[in-house]
Amino acid sequence: MTADAAVRRRESGFDAHGIEPIPDAHRDSTPTEQWWIWVGANIAPINWVLGALGPVLGLSLIETLIVIAAGNLVGCAVFGVFNLMGHRTGCAQMLLGRAPFGRRGAVVPAVIQGLLSMGWVGVNTWVVLDLVLEILARFGVHGGTGLKYVVAAGIMATQMLLALYGFYAIRNFEKWTVPVTVAIMAVMTVLAVTRVNPDWTGGTAATPGEKFTAVTQLLTAIGIGWGLSWLPYSADYSRFVRTRATGRAVFWATALGIYVPTVWLAALGALLASSGGESDPADLIVTAFGGMALPVLFLVLHGPVATNILNLYSCSLAALTMGVRVARWKITLVAGAVASAVLAVFIGSDDFAHAFDQWMVSILVWIAPWAGIVLVDFFVLRGGRPDVASLYLDDSPYGQVNRRALASLAVGVAAGWAWQYGLVPVMQGPIARALGNTDFSWLSGSLVAGGLYYLLTRRARATVPTRRHQAEGVA
Repeated sequence: MTADAAVRRRESGFDAHGIEPIPDAHRDSTPTEQWWIWVGANIAPINWVLGALGPVLGLSLIETLIVIAAGNLVGCAVFGVFNLMGHRTGCAQMLLGRAPFGRRGAVVPAVIQGLLSMGWVGVNTWVVLDLVLEILARFGVHGGTGLKYVVAAGIMATQMLLALYGFYAIRNFEKWTVPVTVAIMAVMTVLAVTRVNPDWTGGTAATPGEKFTAVTQLLTAIGIGWGLSWLPYSADYSRFVRTRATGRAVFWATALGIYVPTVWLAALGALLASSGGESDPADLIVTAFGGMALPVLFLVLHGPVATNILNLYSCSLAALTMGVRVARWKITLVAGAVASAVLAVFIGSDDFAHAFDQWMVSILVWIAPWAGIVLVDFFVLRGGRPDVASLYLDDSPYGQVNRRALASLAVGVAAGWAWQYGLVPVMQGPIARALGNTDFSWLSGSLVAGGLYYLLTRRARATVPTRRHQAEGVA
């Protein structure tokens, strides 16, 4: 494709870019637009449900709010730092993994990310279908399982269309729809809060040990762990930010873009749960305020779309990192078809869907070790400035497979699993069980993997690519 043709495709709203560095002329996104992208992806029902875990685990409302607010400061700050990688290089997140893992070694995390992204599309769509049908019933629309398939197909079609067009469509969708969603959520918050009488200090965790266990599990679910769960997506979108934007602006826009909606909705869920009433504000308001049914329907339908368009887009970039030589939009089409099949299975088998959903919440066991390695490689070993052109060379100085990185990832995953207390028994590690069901999987996995990778590469630190490689450009 010629440069002129690429510009025309961009101006038409179609993102023709794959995993090659985004040219400076095409990097026209602003930090504010990044803010709306991440607010849209996180102003979703799952956050208030996870916030309600605090009182369920035995923490008081005050303790829950402190853990949520403080934990997300850490997790979202790390997310903001990861966005600097995309802004500095113009490269996608999984593609940047070629520096620590090697050109072919980066296929391993890319495969994991691609598969999980498709799984999340199915899960995120499935979890809202019952609530959508409940709201439609208030308008006299009934249809049972058949209607559920129709609604699911409509949601999937919308997600697919936006993801096929890529970043530019995603950016515009979030920029124009999320403010409306925020306004609806603000009204819902006021209505919900005025109808509850929260217990600020009561909690069922009686001993310091029980409280500590509850704190660690909440930190993993909706504290530090929440920001970390978005790390594999970060650079995919910040790579479009205009080069003249400051790193500080990119950091704050992306970090706060996750922090504000996550803490807001999680705090609301905790507030409602502590009152002993309905912990789902959508159910609460649909039941109590019939006039809010239509705005709530918009909010509920917007949630999976705003999140899944990121999943589908990033899934296609992960596939390109594996070496698939197909246009990005075609891979997105395949990913959407697979996700649709997964969703159809979920609708037909709620038991399997619930089990799969519980397993998916354990993804930090691989994200944390991967993130530790990428952070050490990018900021410590390469001073935050890897040679971008070398990432694309067949004879890249970064090598084909970095066994030190893959070994560190494997050991880190094992360390994370050992201190993980997930909902599924197989995801409950021996250290977690031995220490009172605590969960520090994000910490043990990242520190072990990142520390081991640094130690293994300290004496064999990658050399700076030569000027010859820089001159050869992108292969």
